[in-house]
Amino acid sequence: MRDESSLFVAEGNKLVLELLESDFQIKHIVALPCWLSGKQFPIGIELIETDLPGMKKISSLTTPTEVLAVVEMPKLNLDFSDISQQLALVLDDIRDPGNLGTIIRLADWFGIENIICSIETVDVFNPKVVQATMGAILRVKLHYMDLAAFIEDISKQNKIPVYGTYMDGTSIYKEKLTQPALLVMGNEGKGISPELKKYISKTISIPTYAKSSGSESLNVAVATGIVLSEFKRQEPNSAIRQPNDN
Repeated sequence: MRDESSLFVAEGNKLVLELLESDFQIKHIVALPCWLSGKQFPIGIELIETDLPGMKKISSLTTPTEVLAVVEMPKLNLDFSDISQQLALVLDDIRDPGNLGTIIRLADWFGIENIICSIETVDVFNPKVVQATMGAILRVKLHYMDLAAFIEDISKQNKIPVYGTYMDGTSIYKEKLTQPALLVMGNEGKGISPELKKYISKTISIPTYAKSSGSESLNVAVATGIVLSEFKRQEPNSAIRQPNDN
């Protein structure tokens, strides 16, 4: 249905206010009268006033918020020259909406502009994904495509390393992590697919410090955050912006 209409739903005060300040095109806003009161809106947005029972009927959240927006999906083009000059994330079959939303939020935090997803990866405009991004969906571009063909094409055009996370890879604290590069993160249960393994030029891992056998693996979103943090730590002349910087 989302693909047919090219529209998605965003809920919550913070997210809708950020959307109003962005380049995204909002078609409709459904909200409680108290939320609409005193605000000015761009021409072309249909404003629909409702009450709390009405919000409960249309909301996908357990506890509905005061406002919901219906938004046009952006039309994105993948610029290969852009990808070849930066660190980009490659997601191989991420299925959990919460994981994808968190990864997008992490990408935004660490300054990652592009995420390339396999066709099987959960839809970025799934309401649970949108909610989990906490607004990061407005700043990080997601592209869905055949990953094997994508990595093969970019490897031919630009000789950049392709890092893949494996349990038996070299520790990220011992590996020199260079950029630009592609960082491949695999499926929650199966890891990186065998089809992609042949394109991985450097296998890396997050070492465990558990005294016993400990956990078998890390959640993919947690692992993504740790690896991105180490990439940025090793980045020469990295410009670190403090959260309260303007």
